[in-house]
Amino acid sequence: MQAYFEDLAEILDGLLQPEEVFTCHFQGEDSQFVRLNRNRVRQALSVQQRELAIDLVQGQRHATGSLHLGGRLEEDRQRLRELVETLRAQRTCLENDPYLYYATEPQSSLEEHDHTLPDAAEAVDATRDAAGDMDLVGIWSSGPLYAGFANSLGQCNWFRTASFALDWSCHHEGDKAVKSTYAGVHWEPGELRQRMARTREQLGVMARPPKTIEPGHYRVYLAPSALQELLGMVAWGGFGVKSHRTAQTPLIRMVREGRRLHPAVSLQENQAAGLAPSFTAKGFLKPQRIRLIEGGEYRDCLVSPRSSKEYGLPVNAEGETPQSLEMAAGDIPRSEILERLGEGLYINHLWYSNFSDRNNCRITAMTRFACLWVQNGEIIAPVNVMRLDESIYNMLGHRLTGLTRERELIADTRTYQRRSTASMRLPGALVEDFTFTI
Repeated sequence: MQAYFEDLAEILDGLLQPEEVFTCHFQGEDSQFVRLNRNRVRQALSVQQRELAIDLVQGQRHATGSLHLGGRLEEDRQRLRELVETLRAQRTCLENDPYLYYATEPQSSLEEHDHTLPDAAEAVDATRDAAGDMDLVGIWSSGPLYAGFANSLGQCNWFRTASFALDWSCHHEGDKAVKSTYAGVHWEPGELRQRMARTREQLGVMARPPKTIEPGHYRVYLAPSALQELLGMVAWGGFGVKSHRTAQTPLIRMVREGRRLHPAVSLQENQAAGLAPSFTAKGFLKPQRIRLIEGGEYRDCLVSPRSSKEYGLPVNAEGETPQSLEMAAGDIPRSEILERLGEGLYINHLWYSNFSDRNNCRITAMTRFACLWVQNGEIIAPVNVMRLDESIYNMLGHRLTGLTRERELIADTRTYQRRSTASMRLPGALVEDFTFTI
């Protein structure tokens, strides 16, 4: 695949006219998907796709376009020629772009991760065996992912990785179900069995009469998947330099007023441990780590190429939303969570989240999939749906009582256009006086 991409770049180089520069960004996948329903295979398919995005530049004017490739070089050569001619014609109608910025000092790189993944049939068989008689619905996705960058200035970057994700839920009845995921780059059947056993245990709780609690303040445990939903909202403008400079970040009080989170809270964009390419679509190499929040204090911003041009800062990210977000672990063993929680809510998942007060980073969301009532350190009953309304400054600030020692890799399982390479690695969180409104 790398040689094929380099051949494409060589073809593009031969199509240039004097004073033209091209940059191109390649994305590809060889993926396997299996859909399950009632713990039976309902659909199995494979997807092979290769897409090339081209930016044809002359001075400060440029035109961009993309095409899907068939993998046959001679056929693709003609399609590249047609796209370049189209971009050249479009460029004559465009004004100068004051924020055009791409790598002009060649920094080539090669990064390939030879992760050993199971065959899809093997993984699905293991899933069905572990699920047994549970009413499981889910999707398996796996396989290698590719990315490349090249330009006419002599730079060439190549990235290959491989990952898997199993996203499933098991239904009891009505609106009662338990959801879980297992994702990573190293397949461990024992880990799958443990997660499936937790699903079975919680599904048994869902058969008990549900408990309705009154609005108010409760002690809660936010599982990593619940914390992921909340941090996903914070990441919506929270860490980008443009949102900071235009005062649109939901963390504006950290920036303008010096507001802090709990000293145990540290967040970083950990490129080295994620699934995303180590370079941007404009050819800039990403640093391995970017400190976003450290010891509860805001540190650095994500800077995209266009923001770099606008604000005179070095590029450190593709866009200004984290792609490999990581939170530092705490010191609470996962096995002690119920005991430490004592009495309160064990929240596995949240959804329908939005800002209720963006300037104060206050978020509202609904509980979903096995929100459980805990009493005397034991799970007692499922809890009927509740709506929370709470600020990050509270839940990860003075009301945070601890984070788990174990963290979970939560891969983005979306497959719009292609498999996502975004991920988060998060602990669980114990929080006091968490606010529920209805």
